[in-house]
Order: sequence, then C-alpha cells, then structure tokens
Amino acid sequence: MTDTPPTVVRSSREIAADPATIFELIADPARQPGWDGNDNLAEAAAGQRVRAVGDVFSMLLTQGSTRENRVVEFAEERLVAWLPSEPGSPPPGHLWRWELEPVDAGRTRVTCTYDWSGLDPDDAFRQKRARATTADRLRASLDRLAVAAEKM
Repeated sequence: MTDTPPTVVRSSREIAADPATIFELIADPARQPGWDGNDNLAEAAAGQRVRAVGDVFSMLLTQGSTRENRVVEFAEERLVAWLPSEPGSPPPGHLWRWELEPVDAGRTRVTCTYDWSGLDPDDAFRQKRARATTADRLRASLDRLAVAAEKM
C-alpha cells in the first residue's frame, strides 16, 4: 500500500483582528504577496478586489507565469474561494478557500483550504506541486496573514 497524501489540506488559526480587516487582505489580490507563506505569489495589479462569484483576478507568480483566478464562492467578510488556471485555459482542478468565523469582537478564526482532488492524476507537474502544499505551508500563510492583520 502506498502512502498517498491527502488531496484536501487545511489549516486554521485565530487572528487578533476582526473579519473585515482580515478579509481585505485576502480579497485584495495586490495584498496577497505580502503574506503568502508559499512564496509563490510575486504581484497582482491594484484594483482587482474580489466582490462576487464570477470575478476573475490575475496574479504574477514568482517563477514568472501568470494565473487567472476565478471566484467560485463568496460571502463578504466570511468566505472566498477561487480556481486558478493559466490565462484563457479552464481550471485544472485545484481550489483555494478562505473561511472567516468571528470568535469575539476582536478575534477571528481563519481557515485556509487547498483542495486538489480535481487535478488530473496523470498531470505529474501539478501533482508534484500539489503534494508540496502541506498544512505547514498553509499555516505559514495564516501566520503571515495574522502579522499583517494585527498591524492594521
């Protein structure tokens, strides 16, 4: 029997900030490279703030390619999820989801989920990258997000 990694990876933590503050950092792609714990995001143009399902934002990755991200779930200050793809191509089957749950007046539980269950099992390149996206990598993003949110 092989030791297969899970295809849905999740990490959560409480952040000492309200959901509105945290959500602005997540829903504005231009701010994402500042707290990305995967060191995968280089930059995004200003003015792409996500506001609804169906929105698409573009991101330049650190290795030089561009990703279009199609928003598939959205609730202001509570939830945003997107499917990344190469420009003009259909999404290959992985999803990023951010969920925010108020704990009290100044604290929010944030959960990041990376779901790669829809990736083609024969796509060796994407499978390798997906396996490298562990709960520890997600936690690194959450920790950096917390630092950014708690400074605001």
